[in-house]
Amino acid sequence: MASSPPDGKPLYRCLTGPDDDAFCKRVSEALAQGWRLHGSPALTFDPERHVVIVAQAVLWPTDD
Repeated sequence: MASSPPDGKPLYRCLTGPDDDAFCKRVSEALAQGWRLHGSPALTFDPERHVVIVAQAVLWPTDD
């Protein structure tokens, strides 16, 4: 595994978006690249769009 995240991304990222297949694919892609989940996902409801919004933090593993 690379010692630093791909594409110059930071060690910590918070992925957000509607709770749909596209969001799940983004998280799955991050995991496949080597990111690790950090904590539980957070959910909220957007009443204007009538959708659930989800946030999931991911961390790049380090030797620290």
